[in-house]
Formats: sequence, C-alpha cells, structure tokens
Amino acid sequence: MPITGARPFRFRSLPLPKLTALLTLPSSALPAAPALPSLPALPSLAALHAKAAGRISLALLKSTALEVAIFAGHLALYPSGVIQERRTAPVQPPPDAPRLPRDGRPPVLLLHGFIDNRSVFVLLRRALSQDGGRPVESLNYSPLTCDIRTAAELLGRHVEELCERTGHRRVDIVGHSLGGLIARYYAQRLGGDVRVRTLVTLGTPHAGTRVAPLADAHPIVRQMRPGSAVIEELREPAPDCRTQFVCFWSDLDQIMVPRETACVDHPDLLAQNIQVTGIGHLALPVHPAVANGIRQALDLTNPGADAREKPGGLTVA
Repeated sequence: MPITGARPFRFRSLPLPKLTALLTLPSSALPAAPALPSLPALPSLAALHAKAAGRISLALLKSTALEVAIFAGHLALYPSGVIQERRTAPVQPPPDAPRLPRDGRPPVLLLHGFIDNRSVFVLLRRALSQDGGRPVESLNYSPLTCDIRTAAELLGRHVEELCERTGHRRVDIVGHSLGGLIARYYAQRLGGDVRVRTLVTLGTPHAGTRVAPLADAHPIVRQMRPGSAVIEELREPAPDCRTQFVCFWSDLDQIMVPRETACVDHPDLLAQNIQVTGIGHLALPVHPAVANGIRQALDLTNPGADAREKPGGLTVA
C-alpha cells in the first residue's frame, strides 16, 4: 500500500574521480599522526600473582606456626578443664545493706568445640571478666556426645539453671566451633531464643564443613557436614527467633571448608559476620584482638542491627 505524502528517495552516487584521487595520494602527502606519550612499563600478571602468593604464603606460615604453639599450650592446659566447673551461688548481701544497682548485662556462658573442654577459654574468660560485674561461666559437654540435638538439650537445662541462679532472664553465649553450632540449634530450634540474647560463634560450621572426610566415622562429625539433617534443619524458616548472632570467621581457618561456612546466612536471623584476617581456627578463642571484639559485641544492646550499619572486620596479624 503506497504511503501518501512521502518524498521520493533519490540515490546520489559518489564522484569516483575524487575518491580515486584520494586513494592514490602518496603516504608523504597524508597528515602525520600525533605522537602518543610513552606509558610506564606495567608489571606482568605473573609478577602480580607471584607477589600476592608470597604474601599469602607468609601469612599462612605465620598462622600455622601460631596454631602449633597454641595447640601445644592447650595440650598442657587440657587436664585442668576435664572436670566440670564448680557452680557457686552469688553471695547475698545482708538485708540491711544498701542496695546497689545490679549490672544489667546478662551472664556469659562459654561452650567449647569438638573433643575439647573449657580449658580453651582460659584467656578469653579472663578478658571478659576484666569488666567486672558480669558472671562468666563455661560448660563442658561429654566428649562422647554423638548428637548435636542431645547436646543442645543439655545446654538448655544449664541455661535455665544459670538464669535461676543469677536472677537474669537471658544469657549471652560464646561458642567455639561445634559449641557455636550446638548453641545455635538450641536458640533456633528448641526455643532457646527466649533465653539467649546474643550468640557469638568462633569458627563455627554454620553451613557445614568438608574438612577431613576420614573423620566421618564419628556421628557428630557427619552432622557437621553440608547437607546433613542438622544443617538442613538450621536452614528452615525461623521468623520468630529473637537471638542475635555475631560470627567471627577467619580467612586462614583450615577447619572451615569453605571458609565462608563460618558465617550465618539466613534470611530470618539478625547476624553480623566479622572476618578475621591472619589467624587460624585454634587462635580464634585465644587472640586478644578477637577477645576485644567479642567484648565489644556483648556490650552492644543490638549487635546485629548495629553491625548492619557499621560492617567491618579484624586484622590481627
């Protein structure tokens, strides 16, 4: 159908003589291109890779040496933590004594990792107790424990007893490795969020770890694998969980495979993930910089919310 009102299209050919003359000009008649400034020589990709690998190797070497030293010291202290900690009721003042305001901060409960005991927290406990006024206790669960759910139930009974003994309605928990996973199961799956205000985890395999496949002979190690029934339960919705999570994870943690498994990634949980640079798995509950970070997190009223406004990390080596 013809379009009315359209102007006819006329094709105009290019004058070939002029184009031919342009193409036959000698190169000397063409204008010279402007000279470009010389660029400085850039390091090759291989050189940059070697430099970065050297820094990583040095940091890994230093962290490994620190891990060996900490492991040797922990072996010496291990017998002192085998026996369960003695519980003492707080001393009640006389009835006529003036009433001082009670420290509003909840007590702190320390929970160790796999095949370990409370002796791993000797330095951390001292650092947390320096503030004064805040009770700090540790709990041993049996090295023969074969189920995270059973250990979480034991933790729940102890938390109830701790609240009754201290007069506080809620507690804070610091868990290293498996201890953090047990505490999370208690808070998220057993209603423990009523009692646990803040849960700090140190190198805890929240999404499961693939390290040491030969250790699968132990049932609790199988529960710490990605895709296990326990890990899948922790992936389920938890819209009413009131516990706030602060998770320290290290870029040189050889027990967490992959490293980011020590982070909490759940849409219903209020969590702060703090990367620690320069130390390994055993150093997390020992290093003074991490202890200071834990103390600061426990002093916050809403550590998860505050963390989303000011995310950050720790460089300790």
